[in-house]
Amino acid sequence: MGIFTKNESSAGGIKGLNDPISSILSEEMQITGEIRFSGKTRIDGKIDGNVFGEYLVLSEAGTIIGDVKVETIICHGAITGNVEAKTFIAQATSVIHGTVTAGNLTVESGASLNGEIKAADNKKKDNSPKNPKKTATQTPLETIQATPMPSSARKTQ
Repeated sequence: MGIFTKNESSAGGIKGLNDPISSILSEEMQITGEIRFSGKTRIDGKIDGNVFGEYLVLSEAGTIIGDVKVETIICHGAITGNVEAKTFIAQATSVIHGTVTAGNLTVESGASLNGEIKAADNKKKDNSPKNPKKTATQTPLETIQATPMPSSARKTQ
């Protein structure tokens, strides 16, 4: 390992965090249609269409109306559509309307997420029962009821 070797831990574990931005869509730009890119891209303008790429920075002025599928997204702007990313960081100024699927999700206080949040499925699931006898005795989810904790047992901070 050389002295100048880059590793993910030096960038907070986020691949591409310290890489330079290779493409910028300015605030005056508006694009209708699908966008595909590689490297790190910053969007300050408006996209009406789906976005696919590696590392996306959506500024406060940036707006996407469509689905987004990227490796990493740092969102300061607005997205109306579904987002799929390995790493998704929603900053305080971000507004997302749609389903967010992410392996690593960070939501800053003040961000607005209206929709559904799903964990990314990084492994193939084996839906077959491991022990068929046990699955027959499991309680259906509809019959499980939550019981509120008595206020005297709650921990105050």
